[in-house]
Amino acid sequence: MAGRLTEDVYTAADTRLAEADARVAVSYPGELPGRRPVHTVYVPASQYRTRLVADWGKQAMRVFIEHGDLLDLDPAVAERVREKLLTEPIEDLRIDFEDGYGHPGDDVEDADALAAGRTLATTGGTPFAGIRFKSFEAATRRRGIRTLDLFLSGLLEEGPLPDGFVVTLPKVTAVEQVQAAVDVLARLEAAYGLAEGTLRFEVQIETAQSILSVDGTVSVARIIQAAAGRCSGLHYGTYDYSAGLGIAAAYQSMAHPAADFAKQFMQLAAAGTGVRLSDGSTNRLPVGNDLDGAWAEHRRLVRRSLENGFYQGWDLHPHQLPTRFAATYAFYREGLPSAAQRLRNYADQVSSGVLDEPATAEALARYLLGGYHCGALAESELPFDVHTLDAYARREARG
Repeated sequence: MAGRLTEDVYTAADTRLAEADARVAVSYPGELPGRRPVHTVYVPASQYRTRLVADWGKQAMRVFIEHGDLLDLDPAVAERVREKLLTEPIEDLRIDFEDGYGHPGDDVEDADALAAGRTLATTGGTPFAGIRFKSFEAATRRRGIRTLDLFLSGLLEEGPLPDGFVVTLPKVTAVEQVQAAVDVLARLEAAYGLAEGTLRFEVQIETAQSILSVDGTVSVARIIQAAAGRCSGLHYGTYDYSAGLGIAAAYQSMAHPAADFAKQFMQLAAAGTGVRLSDGSTNRLPVGNDLDGAWAEHRRLVRRSLENGFYQGWDLHPHQLPTRFAATYAFYREGLPSAAQRLRNYADQVSSGVLDEPATAEALARYLLGGYHCGALAESELPFDVHTLDAYARREARG
């Protein structure tokens, strides 16, 4: 059956939109394949040592064995938490030279940066790792750059750059700071003989200026663009952001409405770009007489983040590891039967009470892969093999 439009109409539409097509393809490549960490552990550089990961695992396991009954976990979840604490207690380690480290003086920081780089190179122990250096604001810019340079010097003198290496740029108050960071990373790559684009960074969204620029534009979207493909993630900074808005200390929380407002802008800016999101931290530590209450709060906040689409967060103490993995594993295991069945129905084109579209199938596959990569789900429990799920997650498979 012939339509009435001629070929020149189709050609004109293609020509008119060619530039926009190219821009969208570059700016919105979609979710990146592969594993992502469920948390980032921040450790002051002055406390970083060879056995840190093992020591954190031992502390977490000890408190879980002694008090894990307080969590009232499903046996399948509890067993997986034990296994995780034993084999991989920290997924992503960030050696902190910023707020958690302070200003001990240039000589001390120089020595610590070199030592930390060497220790990471010879120890490893986590799938992802890196450092947080001081911000690119005027007062700390030179110190931050020097620390990063010396850390890389110590790291690379011992061997190649580790897989999963990423650095963290904190306290962005102007998009130009991100552009400057891109230039510095390019210069470091040239200086150390690294391939172009090897060094990537996360941006901490912990200032009002990271969300809204002085001219009223949404700066978080411009931050991703200014990173020129080097931005791997946006991490929400709970306490700096809240304090900057004048929120009293007693009410500063990942669950505050102001936090949700900022994180929703982060989600909008990052959607489809391949830039991943991380929620922040809670500074209520599960120690002493507050173990039960702090565990309950941390578990609730982790679950809340997961339900809101933030699949990563910060942990600050070994005793937060049991609740991090307990909440994460429960989230994936509770949703496994429904997600697996819905994806099977979509693949087999089976009529059911839920009509899922390709975008939902993509989300179902990403959900199942997330559970598999973190250890919540075994491959034998998945509705398809990992390769097929990855294809669905990138909309390459069709029912």
